Amino acid sequence: MPISLHNSLFILETDRTAYAFGLNQAGLLAHSYWGERLPFLDDYPVPPNPGAWGPFNNPSQLTPEEYPGYEDMKYVEPCLKVTQADGVRDISPRFEGCEIDGDTLRITLRDGVYPLRVTLHYRVIAAYDLIERWATLTNDGAVPMTIERAFSAQWHLPTGDHYRLTHLHGRWFDEMHIERTALAHGVTVLESRRLTSSHHHHPWFALDDGRADEEQGAVWFGLLDWSGNWKLAAEVTDFASTRVSIGVNDWDFAWRLGAGEVFTTPRSLAGFTRGGFGAASRTMHDYVREQVLPHPRVVHPVYYNSWEATLFDVNFESQARLARLAAQLGAEMFMIDDGWYKGRFSQSSGLGDWMPDPHKFPDGLERLIAYVRELGMEFGLWFEPEMVNPDSDLYRAHPEWVIRYPTREPRLGRDALHLNLARADVQAYLIDALDHMLSRYDIRYANWDMNRNVSEPGWQDAPGEPRELWIRYVDGLYHVWDSIRRKHPQVIWQSCSGGGGRIDLGMLRMSDLIWISDNSGAPDRLGIQAGYSLMFPATTMQAWVTDQQRDVPFRFRFHAAMCGMLGVGADITRWSAAEMEEARDLIAEYKTIRPLVQFGDLYRLRPADQQGFTAVQYMSKDQREGVLLAFRTFVGQHEPSLTLRLRGLIPGALYRVEGCDGVRSGAAWMNLDLQFGLYGGLGNYSSTLRRITMIDS
Repeated sequence: MPISLHNSLFILETDRTAYAFGLNQAGLLAHSYWGERLPFLDDYPVPPNPGAWGPFNNPSQLTPEEYPGYEDMKYVEPCLKVTQADGVRDISPRFEGCEIDGDTLRITLRDGVYPLRVTLHYRVIAAYDLIERWATLTNDGAVPMTIERAFSAQWHLPTGDHYRLTHLHGRWFDEMHIERTALAHGVTVLESRRLTSSHHHHPWFALDDGRADEEQGAVWFGLLDWSGNWKLAAEVTDFASTRVSIGVNDWDFAWRLGAGEVFTTPRSLAGFTRGGFGAASRTMHDYVREQVLPHPRVVHPVYYNSWEATLFDVNFESQARLARLAAQLGAEMFMIDDGWYKGRFSQSSGLGDWMPDPHKFPDGLERLIAYVRELGMEFGLWFEPEMVNPDSDLYRAHPEWVIRYPTREPRLGRDALHLNLARADVQAYLIDALDHMLSRYDIRYANWDMNRNVSEPGWQDAPGEPRELWIRYVDGLYHVWDSIRRKHPQVIWQSCSGGGGRIDLGMLRMSDLIWISDNSGAPDRLGIQAGYSLMFPATTMQAWVTDQQRDVPFRFRFHAAMCGMLGVGADITRWSAAEMEEARDLIAEYKTIRPLVQFGDLYRLRPADQQGFTAVQYMSKDQREGVLLAFRTFVGQHEPSLTLRLRGLIPGALYRVEGCDGVRSGAAWMNLDLQFGLYGGLGNYSSTLRRITMIDS
């Protein structure tokens, strides 16, 4: 049984880990254990019953509650804050009952005075060693109340105040830097206030005791399944208690919970491993590939995107020329980016009018799509559904559909305004517009872009509390996207938000692929891709070869993009015959390793951040074959050459590594330093791709 009720404890067990909590003597739901699965139920510790610490810290302050409310003499971060109709801002959720339903546990808490019912949901995902948590708040009374904070979960670490936080930070064009920081006493806050999960931080975390590395060490990790404003509060108390609260951001947030209404938080997912950061990543990779993605076993094509070649100068002739060249390279999907729709001659016009421009495509898109199909490629199309230009038919017809304050002049971002996807009429318009395009045309791939953050977050005719916009917008986004997916399940969606502006688990439930950065310069991408790989698998990561940093060798640029789902986004009309031939050979080589990259286990052999050398390895699930990609970025003339030890091999099996002499055991390859020729005559920005093959004895 994944869930047991034993000696006042709720014990949640996965294949290898366990999570336990229960009612303590004060009647509080207290956390007691999160770590390796123990042999017997009696092994798990009872819920803690701390005493007071002098006159200023009573027992409720010291208790590691599973879902603390704002009440009593508690001065830790609460999960829940509610204002009642009479102005009382105190909430006291106490245990009322529980229900176990297979892999799901539901705990009911109720306030003793006010009619608020809190249900804590726990789902055991045993095969992936993950626990999923969320909460529902129900108003069982006759008058409304206002929710001011409702986190999804508070995750407690074993007793101690020596933990290190790993998270990702950055900015547009420079995303996903890996940062590891010792947690100080107090509260460390990471958040987004941008209506997206943002380029700057990501709703993901990992904690360790400062000694974990890629291969070993206890790591607790988790994330929030949400694509809007979020908040993470990592707190270290003065009583050696460390916890991470995560959920929707309470900044500028309020939710009017009417009589009989229910508010459901996003879900938080977390796990534990003793295999270091590498094992934590592989756990998430497997879960995302097998349980989250809309098309989990699709082998994604090598694609070509025409944006950098033509910008807004899109018509049949320009696209047909590029399609011919892309087919010669071995591309399998051709995508038109921005510029194909009505009135789109620059970034200041046309957004919102989702139909082919009659001047650019007087006969619609059928002719071009047929031509692309004749060349042996699938056809893809770019959309930016959430935005509208003031210079568009849509805005002229419905200026009330944008997010704004009526007394303020709205600020443009990329010459556009936000459509208010919290509105049902906006949702219906987008569903109809996208459904019409996908029904009329044979479009197999679609890119959903979003190129600005919110400003003036007003909703002048909101049916309730205007600050509900932050939640209702994201719910509306999910509704539109999910409705289109159900109508057109054959379409593979790609998500972009100025690159890495909306990378989260919620997006991956809608789209199979993520454009992780507008920076496609290969040396920079190695670090960006490494940060992304902490959370999500390579099969979701679009990677282009472009004309950025043309001084970087062709092979290096391709090898960097081969670490994900390979695409080409360069102006290939400018490539020489020699470059075309080299690209054709590299694309053909990628197709032979694509199943390993997409479905295999990833090992980060050398870190990419501020290192002269970096390397990644992918191994098939049966450990019979793999591929190594190693890079030299920039090192001084007298630096030593790259040495590596492989990972993920069967110790007693025999393997050959391409370019290395001899056949050795997996144990030997994983314990002997291998030297690679990324030094000397090859110089900086050199790279190599080596196959790893098991030899049957």
